[in-house]
Amino acid sequence: MLNMPKNFSYWSVILLLLTGLFGCSGSSTISPVENSSDSDKLRSDSQLTFFGVSLEQFDQDGKPFWKVQARQAKYTKEKEIGQAKNPQGELYQDGKVVYTIKAETADIQQDGKQLVIKGKIVATDPRNGVVLEGNELEWRPQEDLLIVRNQFHGHHRQLKATAQEARVKTRQQQVEFTGQVFAVSNDPKLQIKTERLLWQVQSEKLVGDRPVEIQRYQNNQFTDRAQGKGIEVNLNTKITTLGPEAKLQLINPPMQINSNAIAWDINQEIVKSNVPVKVIHQGENITVSGNAAEMKLLKKTVYLTGDVQAIGQRNQFLKSERLTWYLERKLVEAQGKVIYRQMEPPLTFQGSTAIGNLATENITVKGGSSGRVVTEVIPQQVLTPSLGER
Repeated sequence: MLNMPKNFSYWSVILLLLTGLFGCSGSSTISPVENSSDSDKLRSDSQLTFFGVSLEQFDQDGKPFWKVQARQAKYTKEKEIGQAKNPQGELYQDGKVVYTIKAETADIQQDGKQLVIKGKIVATDPRNGVVLEGNELEWRPQEDLLIVRNQFHGHHRQLKATAQEARVKTRQQQVEFTGQVFAVSNDPKLQIKTERLLWQVQSEKLVGDRPVEIQRYQNNQFTDRAQGKGIEVNLNTKITTLGPEAKLQLINPPMQINSNAIAWDINQEIVKSNVPVKVIHQGENITVSGNAAEMKLLKKTVYLTGDVQAIGQRNQFLKSERLTWYLERKLVEAQGKVIYRQMEPPLTFQGSTAIGNLATENITVKGGSSGRVVTEVIPQQVLTPSLGER
């Protein structure tokens, strides 16, 4: 028996040994479930109760794939091991423990290539503290794949998640959540809904390539919302990247940012986009777009560059190469090839710089082609007296 191949399933060996001990010496290590007078029925059911059950599987080099012990278990042909009480053990990769497992009661199956456990299971990665729970666990060591499904949920100091299934690559320490994924990160406080999310535990990143919805909370209150067709959350730097078709909805100030790539630094309260972007101030009905933008939320300031265009509620239009938008002061400063146009009265001015309030159409344009032109545009309603003044 010592010369048998090391990748041979050891359950049959242990079963034969225990059966021999029981038949020869009457040891209490194993005992039948019941003493039936119908020996044919007992053989067909093949149900025996064992105490101190140990399951082990090794590769060709003698390195373990798994080791599982149980206080008591029933053996059946159909389920192999059913109703194992308090099973616990270790899953190995490259000879090292990658997950410890335990359950109250479980059915266990093994075929030399994979181990399947069904019951209320808790699997813990001792290397990083990731805990995965579900009602079914499947371990395929030759594929480096651990699957936990059926009412799955997982937790860690950085993250909590539920999904239909979790698939773990133990060497890379990556957990892939699939199907109705709902993840909550602790810092930053984000709620993430999607259909597929990859958690790179060592690099502390969440990566998704499916439509995603995000909600941000501060002091347990909802503050901002985002969505897109892809996501990357760096749990270390607290930077969230969205895109393509990204949309960030801010509560204070009430603004919406649209772009194919948005980088949201939640700690520094900075939003950036290095591709064409549109910023909509919903409170003032002003839309500003450009080839790139940076928004400093704490300073309530937006910086745009490259083919900048601003449009107000009455279709007043400001174009420039660069624009700084001071949200609290309701002031815009434009530089480079400035064009300002308004509908009533119909006026168009060009210059090198402009400053003013776009919402009230109070804009000063400076520096024409001669460098000496200064034009001030005053709203028509200011020039027209009211009936009372007449």
